[in-house]
Parts: sequence; structure tokens; C-alpha cells
Amino acid sequence: MGEDFTLDLADEAATLNFGGSLAKAILPDLTIYLHGDLGAGKTTLVRGLLHGLGFVGKVKSPTYTLIEPYEIAANQGEPFNLYHFDLYRFNDEEEWEAAGFRDYFNADSVCLIEWPEKAVHILPKPDIDIRFDIKRSGRAVAVFAHSLRGRQCVQKIKKQIELS
Repeated sequence: MGEDFTLDLADEAATLNFGGSLAKAILPDLTIYLHGDLGAGKTTLVRGLLHGLGFVGKVKSPTYTLIEPYEIAANQGEPFNLYHFDLYRFNDEEEWEAAGFRDYFNADSVCLIEWPEKAVHILPKPDIDIRFDIKRSGRAVAVFAHSLRGRQCVQKIKKQIELS
């Protein structure tokens, strides 16, 4: 698809800036998968995204809690919830159902999922996939849209990057 793109991120600051570009483009009712090895920059991207949305608190990885919820006061439109999942330690699909995680995926939320391959059979399909690859110097990130809403978002991200 013409909306898909790759980008080199030289350092943590570049990853945070990319998250800020994403913040200017996301809309509620999005599911975004974050792929990459440990230390690839997934949580750093989420931190940049949240700070770009105006969140001023600490952003931590939900490695042990599986999820960190954030209430976002949107600049335009209605406030929405952003849910940051980290499924690295996820082992049991029954835990997913028991915790009610399925309910987080709705028209009033954005769900960012690290390690989605750990729950591929129970997760909704992504609107956007973001894949991190560690390079000798920095990271490469590839962004893929899989839905109309995802394509609209990715187009906006590309425009934000071009403007910065």
C-alpha cells in the first residue's frame, strides 16, 4: 500500500519524536501492534506518543501488569482512553477473558499492544503494525496500515514527519 513507510530513528530522541508525530495522527477506535525485540524502542515510542497527547505523568512499561490505562483529554473531539498492553509475559488466553481485556477494544479507545504474537488468536486484527529493527546505530521502524482508519492515520503520520 502506498501509505506504508519505513523510517530510521537515530536515537531515543528520534523515537520520542516519532511518537509525537503519531500523537498528532491517531484517532479513537484504533488497534496498533508494536513488534520488536527487547530494547527495540516500543515503550519509548508509547512514551513519546503519550507526551505528544499531553500526558505529563510517568509512562512505564506494563510488563508485569499487562496493561497501563491512560485517559486522554483530546485537543479535538472527545476525550478517549489509551491502553498500553505488554504481552511479553502473557501465557494464558483464559487470563485475557477473565480480566475483561476484550472490552478495552472499542470505538472510544486506542489500544497499543507490545508482543501481539503472544495472543494472536484472541486479539482483534490491527489497524496499524509498527515494526522495530535494531541496527548498529539506532533503529529502523516500518509502519503498515491494514484498514481504512489505519491508512488515514498513517497518511497523517507521514505528513507530520515531512513537516518536522
